[in-house]
Amino acid sequence: MLSPLSERVDAPARLPLPIHPDIAAWRPLTAADAPALAALHALADPLDHPEWTVPETELRDRLSRADLDLAHDTIAAVTDAGAVVAYGINFLDQNPSTLLRVILDGAIAPEFRARGLGRLLLTWQRGRAQQQLKASALALPGWILTWQPVRNEAGVALARLLGFRPVRYSMSLSRDLSEPLAPRADSPEAPFRIVPWSPGLSAAALAAHRAAFRDHWGSQPLSDAAWAELTEGPFFRPDLTFLAVAADAPAEVLGYTVTSVFEHDFAHQGYSSSYLDLLGTLREHRGRGIASALLEHVLEASKAAGLERVVLDVDTENPTGAVGLYTSLGFAPADFRQVALLLNY
Repeated sequence: MLSPLSERVDAPARLPLPIHPDIAAWRPLTAADAPALAALHALADPLDHPEWTVPETELRDRLSRADLDLAHDTIAAVTDAGAVVAYGINFLDQNPSTLLRVILDGAIAPEFRARGLGRLLLTWQRGRAQQQLKASALALPGWILTWQPVRNEAGVALARLLGFRPVRYSMSLSRDLSEPLAPRADSPEAPFRIVPWSPGLSAAALAAHRAAFRDHWGSQPLSDAAWAELTEGPFFRPDLTFLAVAADAPAEVLGYTVTSVFEHDFAHQGYSSSYLDLLGTLREHRGRGIASALLEHVLEASKAAGLERVVLDVDTENPTGAVGLYTSLGFAPADFRQVALLLNY
């Protein structure tokens, strides 16, 4: 049996701010930094992940999350001119069940790369994450997790140099909606019905998501705040989101989708698309065609909305056979893969 994280994790008692000749000040982020971070991402995203961008709206949501301690869990590198040229955010899981996880996020302006700034930033974030884990009395595994595009060889190498190891890969898949869609095989005898998204079923859908993802690698129960950010935010598309409910109990959610549309990405993508944030089915109801029925509804609704593709990301080792499901419905790999890099206790 594991001892508490407070006894197992070695963490710096004091975390000094980095020192770098190109940086005038290091400070925590504030809610007012969203425009500056958006300007940074406008430069960094085309290199890091040209398939998608991080807009100011999303950054404002991140910085205003009630579960984020801006004063202690964020850092920004600021130049003499007052520009934010690098930043880091440590997100601590709020509902740990089988492990306590800190996810590291951030970005560096391209012109400030290859100057040692990345190493200073990641070293600070690792130290802060160790402090976050050590502050917990839970007797659970502790994870410090960061994701990097596979194409970012320097970023992957840096993480490995600082003790992280690659443990998982994900890839993007895309379905061209100009290709014919297979006819849906809805059956009136099926033990479930596909219904449009309803705010009244939101709590049941969240409960289903927490249960369905219990057997997914590294997944922890999504917080109420994160669910609200996803399903009440500016990019959520309820008209492209569907739920599977029990045929004889319409308030019982057996499966679900959550779909978003990021119109700000259309121009540089070269096509319009919906993005499948989530697709899940309760374990005891898998193998009954629920996931494929949900996905078929998303495809049809996206095409009816005039969109050209449906895009999603999937864990290449997903235990539910999701990759096979997607490819059977016409999804093909896109040119983007990520690697999860882990430091665990």
